[in-house]
Amino acid sequence: MEQQGGARYDFASDNTAGICPEALHAIAQADSGRAASYGQDKFTANLCDRVRELFETDCEVYLVFNGTAANALAQTDECGAPEFFTNGSKLLTVGGADGKVDLNAAEAIVARQVDLHSHKPRVVSLTQSTEFGTVYTRVEVAAVAEFARAHAMLVHMDGARFANAVAALGCAPKEITWQLGIDVLCF
Repeated sequence: MEQQGGARYDFASDNTAGICPEALHAIAQADSGRAASYGQDKFTANLCDRVRELFETDCEVYLVFNGTAANALAQTDECGAPEFFTNGSKLLTVGGADGKVDLNAAEAIVARQVDLHSHKPRVVSLTQSTEFGTVYTRVEVAAVAEFARAHAMLVHMDGARFANAVAALGCAPKEITWQLGIDVLCF
């Protein structure tokens, strides 16, 4: 996307680049001896503790291969579907300026889902920062969460560029997630 002054920002996936030297070194250090599998090792426990410290809450932490897998698993769970079966779930897309959810448009979509055979919206999903590089403010995140609660829905945040949003807003991670009503963050 072209930005002011002709500069181009690329928000490609982070798994298109090589591993940073610090992460590679940490993996090499961890790759010695034996360790319990399936998250029962000291490295996973340490990471989960660090996430809880960062977000200043006692939360569940699940590690998956990439963000797409995290989002798919989280949204499937939020829809109340077992494993990868979605019980006929359907994405209802909502437009909005600068890649943000337009709550008036969302309201119109929800209002149309009254028929017996209509899909019942269960989750509102937003991306922080958006694919356009814009950031939801605290007020905007709170408004999305309030909208979701008013319609008995959960809120999923795709945190693909979450650290950028935290830096841009100059806030603690908790201030734009669980404190405002985000149910699941894929970080």
